[in-house]
Amino acid sequence: MDPRDYEREEERKEEYENRQQRYDQYQPASSSQPPKRRLFPVIASSIAGAVLGGGIVLYGAPQLGLMDSADTQTANQTTQTQTATTSTTPRTVSTTVNQSDLVSVVNKVSAAVVGVNNIQQQTNPFSGDTQTQEAGTGSGVIFKKENGKAYVVTNNHVIDGASEVEVSLSNGQKEKAKIVGADALTDLAVLEMSDKNVEQVAKFGKSSDLVAGETVLAIGNPLGEQFSRTVTQGIVSAAKRSVPITNDWNVDVIQTDAAINPGNSGGALINSSGEVVGINSMKISEDNVEGIGFALPSDEVQPTIEQLMENGRVTRPYMGVKLTDVSEVPETIKQSQLGLTSDTSEGVVVTTVEPFSSASDAGLQSKDVIVAIDGNKVKNSSDLRQYLYTKRKVGDTVKLDVYRNGKKQTLSLKLSEQQSSNEDNNE
Repeated sequence: MDPRDYEREEERKEEYENRQQRYDQYQPASSSQPPKRRLFPVIASSIAGAVLGGGIVLYGAPQLGLMDSADTQTANQTTQTQTATTSTTPRTVSTTVNQSDLVSVVNKVSAAVVGVNNIQQQTNPFSGDTQTQEAGTGSGVIFKKENGKAYVVTNNHVIDGASEVEVSLSNGQKEKAKIVGADALTDLAVLEMSDKNVEQVAKFGKSSDLVAGETVLAIGNPLGEQFSRTVTQGIVSAAKRSVPITNDWNVDVIQTDAAINPGNSGGALINSSGEVVGINSMKISEDNVEGIGFALPSDEVQPTIEQLMENGRVTRPYMGVKLTDVSEVPETIKQSQLGLTSDTSEGVVVTTVEPFSSASDAGLQSKDVIVAIDGNKVKNSSDLRQYLYTKRKVGDTVKLDVYRNGKKQTLSLKLSEQQSSNEDNNE
């Protein structure tokens, strides 16, 4: 070989190796170990934000999902299977809905969604003059019309503190409304107004028929009348969630992905048939959190508004005791006064028994520790209240497993009616 050819060959090999080294800098070190990315910290911070940011605001819901035909077919088959297990009468649910059909659906309900203005009296601290002004706005749904009156369901927090309530209709008319009844625990209220300008009444559907992935629409007034009857599209993210609204009360809700804003509170969440399946009520309001909104399910809204229509309030069963959680009792008290072991952390302690109450009639005493009701374990006062309010009614008799001075016994108690003046920590 010519020496010059050998030198050129060596130069070509050296250049190739240099190019390969430069190329290797941009490839994964191994196909089984891709480059590390900061994905987990992002997810973790998002979850932490959702958990810590229990900001409850109230609204409606959008999202547009795209999938190819094969995925669509699989999703539809899965959804129909889920429906069969959650409803005694299976219904066909499609995760893809024709847009022209959605327009028709919106037209069935839109005029039944109204704006609700909370008007309060304000006193000028300097002049002492009192005047009324709008303190907040929300949404509502007309669900009934009879005898010259129309009835609107909205959220309790939308009308809370109002001296006057004004309803804005889809045709631009405004009507004065009176509060028929309200319930803070379920965050629902019913309004009554003239039906003179009412053009449409919404129909309730069964929220128990909903399945994850099903298309839903939210209609409401985000940010007030300027954007009245805004329609957003989304899906059911979860058909049933339990979220805390107070320290000792959880509420069951429908979770939906939603671009939701203040003012949607009390608006309608509707299915692809144009039925109201939820009243938009809450969202997680937190930086780095998107698409986590909640609606009160229609199956629970309807019996509540029926009670509000009939009685002006919700009637709940009542025992006649004040309670504290065992977990909050000092260790020395557990042993010396309650007869419990130091490691006992579940149950509720009766701190006060009201005279002539159901609890008094049943023989409950101060320092009794309730650990179960009707065979269901009671970990804390929230468990007890949740069971009483959702599983039992006034007049029912319950069986309580109680520890008194360390000895277990069972007592029967007939539930009475809770009065509105009772304090929140009473049962």
